[in-house]
Amino acid sequence: MKLLVLALAMGTLLAGCSSTGSNGARVVDRNNAAPKRATVTSGQYIVKPGDTLFSIAFRYGWDYKELAARNNIPAPYTIRPGQPIRFNSASRGSTTVVSGPSSSSRTTVIRRPVGTTTQSPANSGKPATPVSSSTSQTVAQVPAAERAVGGWTWPANGVLIGKFASNGSLNKGIDIAGDLGQPVFAASGGTVVYAGSGLRGYGELIIIKHSDTYVSAYGHNRRLLVREGQQVKAGQTIAEMGSTGTDRVKLHFEIRRQGKPVDPLQFLPRR
Repeated sequence: MKLLVLALAMGTLLAGCSSTGSNGARVVDRNNAAPKRATVTSGQYIVKPGDTLFSIAFRYGWDYKELAARNNIPAPYTIRPGQPIRFNSASRGSTTVVSGPSSSSRTTVIRRPVGTTTQSPANSGKPATPVSSSTSQTVAQVPAAERAVGGWTWPANGVLIGKFASNGSLNKGIDIAGDLGQPVFAASGGTVVYAGSGLRGYGELIIIKHSDTYVSAYGHNRRLLVREGQQVKAGQTIAEMGSTGTDRVKLHFEIRRQGKPVDPLQFLPRR
């Protein structure tokens, strides 16, 4: 009887070991996953100091050209604090104000009668009433011809610790681990259209416009070395790697095609 029990125990142990095999259980570091970002398709956003049209478009999943056209904003896309940025056609009965970054990870939408003075929930004197907003999760499909175009370089040296996830709920880019203060490079040439910390979940962030189709983003930096409006070249040092907005030193890197996230590994050279 003792031999039988021992044999069964050994069999269970061996089965457990063999189940991991070469395809061992995948370990997912939730701290490396970027927060879920839906495309907001209703309501409007009130511009705050430090905002740019590019940062608002990035935050809410829009192509900046489409957002500019929706709001009749001509190039060079200058906006001012207090200006409403609409995500859909305004209705006559009410307006919907989408709040900016807050301590909550959920987008707050507040309905107010048309004609009233717009103010932030914190100063309204009444508690905000959250309601759901229409959103969509779209991951851009990149044509093979575009993926074949060269010019992209790795934005940092280090171990790849987070990969792009296309299921609409996890990482919208890649995460590269490194040392505090190590250089972060522009992945391609372009114009810096945002440099700051106003987008929740990204820490000190840089956004570079490469063309009318593509922008790239570099998050969690310790220090930014470029300013908005500056022209940069591929491989140029633009920041120092850090841990702002997260709990470890890493670079969060995204590429957006017409406002929608795409897998950066489709563009970066193999290494």
